[in-house]
Amino acid sequence: MKPILPLVAALMATGCSMAPPYVRTPPPVPASWPVGDAYLRQSEATLPTVTYAQVFRDPRLQQLITQALANNRDLAIAAANIDAARAQYRVQRASIFPRVDAGAGYVRSQTASSGTGTGGGFARSGDNFSTDIGISGFEIDFFGRLRSLTDAQRNRWFATEAAARGTRLTLVADIAEAWLAHAADRSLLDVARRTVENAQRSVDLTEARLRGGIAPRTDLAQATQILAQAEADAAFQTTAVAQDINALRLLVGTGIDPALLPASIEAAGPTIAAPPAGLDSTILLRRPDIVQAEYELRASNAEIGAARAALFPTITLTGFVGFASDALSSLFSGNSFTWRAGPSANYPIFRAGAGRAGVDVTTAQRDAALAAYERAIQTGFRDVADALARQGTITAQLDAVDRQAAAANDTFTLADARYRGGIETFLASLDAQRALYTAQRTQVNTRFIAAANGVALYRALGGDALIDVPAESD
Repeated sequence: MKPILPLVAALMATGCSMAPPYVRTPPPVPASWPVGDAYLRQSEATLPTVTYAQVFRDPRLQQLITQALANNRDLAIAAANIDAARAQYRVQRASIFPRVDAGAGYVRSQTASSGTGTGGGFARSGDNFSTDIGISGFEIDFFGRLRSLTDAQRNRWFATEAAARGTRLTLVADIAEAWLAHAADRSLLDVARRTVENAQRSVDLTEARLRGGIAPRTDLAQATQILAQAEADAAFQTTAVAQDINALRLLVGTGIDPALLPASIEAAGPTIAAPPAGLDSTILLRRPDIVQAEYELRASNAEIGAARAALFPTITLTGFVGFASDALSSLFSGNSFTWRAGPSANYPIFRAGAGRAGVDVTTAQRDAALAAYERAIQTGFRDVADALARQGTITAQLDAVDRQAAAANDTFTLADARYRGGIETFLASLDAQRALYTAQRTQVNTRFIAAANGVALYRALGGDALIDVPAESD
């Protein structure tokens, strides 16, 4: 075996690869974000890191995110998937190296005696001991088939890590959205409760005027409709607040301290900050889904090399070294030593084009992976552009909604006073109350949209330090 082992080592070190060289595809998007009336103008600069602490500045929300990163079950599943992918890579990598097996045996035999007579007998012939160690079926990777398969599995491991980073990014964004949804539902609940109080006063006044003979029964019926609608909305929002807490508890993976929950969207919304200015579109290369797509593309590229190498002969090496003796005391004597070694080559002569078809399959899969990679980049670019478009107009929309709510409040105050003074009809007061209720609900929803847009932009950029691209490894 001594002359063979250096040959094996040399062949392992000089194995070639038939995989085409991987070249990162240029991002199929413009170098900067679209600008215009619907977009915030941002300067182009070196790609910064956008952390969730930069965007979500409320310490209560940051504490919930920290708890979730430690307790969320989806992250536990993602971590287990990474472990499985890493182990699968190690299994594939082991095929590059020789497999060495060792064994030992003991045989005790007896043979029938050759004597004549009525009684049969057995004569003991002796014991046989053996031990061996050898290389079984080691494939010499002349054409890089095993190395290409190993490289493909390694890139799928990295793709699994990118998927786990995507899970973390989604978790952080989902918690922020659920936290804001709770704040908005608390505000809507307050609006409903205030409307219930106003409607109840209107009902009481209308009943008094009805008893005094100065109001028709239709006024009381209309006032009761407003009260019943507000009471129904208050009950609905009470349920929504409880469900928001349940959603947060599931995301965080543990109990939630009530002190970490926001009281209103008016207080929670301003704590969501915009990402730093100066981001260019190359930040999209940090998005977990794009990183995952690139590693899937790398894996498909490596599988082409494995399919090409399968067209060439497979060369294997088998070696055996052992001892055999009929006496344990002489097992390791010179006369008991045996060995054998020899390579073998296998080349399929006729497979009806299956080998070439295998190369075509992996090439088509590589092309599909390339298209998926480019689509992921384009999708990410659209996500960011949409979020910026919303951010560019939401301030003007919110300002208009605030002015609308203020005007509706003034209208209701004046109409109610005129009705109480007998100057205005109840219908005018009723319409003003309905308009105020609608304007206040619209105001809360718009504030939620403005805050949630900051979460959407954070999610679309995908540049959090938690999802940093793994280092290249060769």
